Amino acid sequence: MSTDMAPLQAVLFDMDGTLIDSEKLWSIGLVEVADELGGSLSAETRASMVGKDLVSSVRMLMADLGVTGEPAVVQRLLVSAMAREFANALEWRPGAEDLLKAVRAAGLRTGLVTSTHRNLTSVALETIGRDNFDIIVCGDDVAHTKPHPEPYRKALRELDVTADATVAIEDSPAGSTSARTAGIATLVVPLEVPVEPAPLLTIRPSLVGVTVADLQALLLGR
Repeated sequence: MSTDMAPLQAVLFDMDGTLIDSEKLWSIGLVEVADELGGSLSAETRASMVGKDLVSSVRMLMADLGVTGEPAVVQRLLVSAMAREFANALEWRPGAEDLLKAVRAAGLRTGLVTSTHRNLTSVALETIGRDNFDIIVCGDDVAHTKPHPEPYRKALRELDVTADATVAIEDSPAGSTSARTAGIATLVVPLEVPVEPAPLLTIRPSLVGVTVADLQALLLGR
């Protein structure tokens, strides 16, 4: 284990379930669409959607319901339902807003790395603030979404920082796998589903009380 820490240069934040308490809103939207399609979404399939992108979630929803037809039609239904929820009911996760402000005040680069598509992310940014992020990578900006490392690798390139000077903050198995596979030390605060321990992951019950110094310390022992 190295006793030297590289200076922390950037923090990459996931959105759904990490910065904002939106997974419960996704559940509302998915149930609404499932009902409109004449079915009921299973709890198992809903759990497996956490951290996935919109296209994958729609495919999983249709498969779970046994619905055939054009996925784009179902996707439009879900986007419409989620836009209403995002516009009216977004709430910060405990400690998330304070940590984001602290990271910005410390002069660190920040990125939002989300599987949510840009049209819905833009709605959420009305709450969490577009100016809080130097770059934004959405689910429809990449060919391969979480758990593939491409979203985080793209964020590193756009910020012009290295993985060993960056920390990611995530809540899901898919997101944490994406970040750590990109070589990024990751703070994980599980929400809807548990995250198993793995190299480069530090698991905490909450972001409340987390400081910039705590994030810097994650680089120790890479």
